[in-house]
Amino acid sequence: MCGIIGIVSNNPVNQMLYDGLLVLQHRGQDAAGIATCDNGRIKMYKNNGLVKDVFRTRHMRHLSGNIGIGHVRYPTAGSSSAAEAQPFYVNSPYGLVLGHNGNLTNSEKLKEDMFKQDLRHINTNSDSEVLLNVLADGIEKSTKKNVLTSDIVFDSVSSVYKRCKGAYAVVSMINNFGLLAFRDPHGIRPLVIGIKQSEDGPEYVVASETVALDILGFKLLRDVEPGEAVFIDLDRNFFSKICCEVVKKTPCIFEYVYLARPDSMIDNISVYQARLNMGRSLAKKIKSEWKDLDIDVVIPIPDTSRPIAHEVALVLNAEFREGFIKNRYIGRTFIMPGQELRKKSVRQKLNPIKVEFQNKNVLLIDDSIVRGTTSREIIQMARDAGAKNVFFASAAPPVRFPNVYGIDMPSRDELVAFNKDDEQIRKEIGADALIYQDLEELKKNIRQEGNLIEDFDCSCFDGKYVTNDIDDAYLNKIEMLRSDETLNKPSKSSSQLDLMLDPTSEEEEEHV
Repeated sequence: MCGIIGIVSNNPVNQMLYDGLLVLQHRGQDAAGIATCDNGRIKMYKNNGLVKDVFRTRHMRHLSGNIGIGHVRYPTAGSSSAAEAQPFYVNSPYGLVLGHNGNLTNSEKLKEDMFKQDLRHINTNSDSEVLLNVLADGIEKSTKKNVLTSDIVFDSVSSVYKRCKGAYAVVSMINNFGLLAFRDPHGIRPLVIGIKQSEDGPEYVVASETVALDILGFKLLRDVEPGEAVFIDLDRNFFSKICCEVVKKTPCIFEYVYLARPDSMIDNISVYQARLNMGRSLAKKIKSEWKDLDIDVVIPIPDTSRPIAHEVALVLNAEFREGFIKNRYIGRTFIMPGQELRKKSVRQKLNPIKVEFQNKNVLLIDDSIVRGTTSREIIQMARDAGAKNVFFASAAPPVRFPNVYGIDMPSRDELVAFNKDDEQIRKEIGADALIYQDLEELKKNIRQEGNLIEDFDCSCFDGKYVTNDIDDAYLNKIEMLRSDETLNKPSKSSSQLDLMLDPTSEEEEEHV
């Protein structure tokens, strides 16, 4: 999971890109990068860390120009080395910079083809660098006897669709030519277009979520459609084209459950409203199938589940209370390597308000249960705080399969629900009762009347991968790469890379 943004303006874009990345920070806290173009020169800075920590005043001054892209990264492919921070750059042809959200499922085959057929060398283990080189190769072959045009750019994107499988929402900048954005034929990862009218004509932004548009004063134009490419040139002329023959809108359902901010719109659906709907249907299930539960208080697991829990309490006519205080400086725990680190992180991340638990039957609401580590620790914390009984409800169905489209969920054996029924999971996490949302109900919660979504990618729940290219051999391979044993191996130091990325020896300036 990553966050991407691209802007074409009549003013410098460095501050807008920075501000946009700040509100997309929830999509990636591992690394951040910005690239701009100024008078035919690409300016770029990227490094590991949060947006506020990566960029200093001197970096922002360097990032001049009225067009640029930005990226925040969670490492789902490759490593967490600073060398794999995005955007990526390749100088042939023209000079291309690219930021990618998603995961290519055939990146190893593409990398081999790049070396043998296209004579292009991939420097990192990142599938995003592979994607950049596929795009660059398409543009290079299309422009050997032609001047670069928007039609040639779209033809090059068509070649990407023919070669690349998996999930990809992309922003790319072509040096001294314009901004390109495109979305995979299934629309698995989100991508939206915003517009702002000024005295000098329209300005455009493309981003992972609408919150970036809101903070920058842009109006939502629409979503980038599955299989569509949009191109905005330096004069801010807007072009778009469906570049793939077969498309089917099947966005990732987990975006609505957990990943996206509640104030975002994805494929013309309010994430907040979808979560309210989840709460109402979850409460109806509890009323119908769990009538004997004597619930004194409904408490959300901060923060995603708060609107869900509020609706559950409303429908059940139960008290809604905040029972946990969240430390916002701890990262998301479900991708942290090592079980002991995850347990420690949960205790550091949440602290109970004991008065809300003492001598009460508590219904805890969470958006989902992945490894079960967080759920188990939270249930024990509730008991330690004095709860009589602890019931646990998930707004999503059991997570039984890995996600291969850009969310770094663990291997099947590390998922608490894999090969277990609900009663076994309940015992595993230590709850007195466990309630899961039904998958079909979840789909109804999200899909709204008149929406053109055909279906959702629900692979982490039902094991059905919409790209139809995932088999046990592929899952076994990614599980080996994502396992705690692999992730806990010490990585090579990136200190030399950090020096290369930031060669200045001056004293640290204040943050932007």
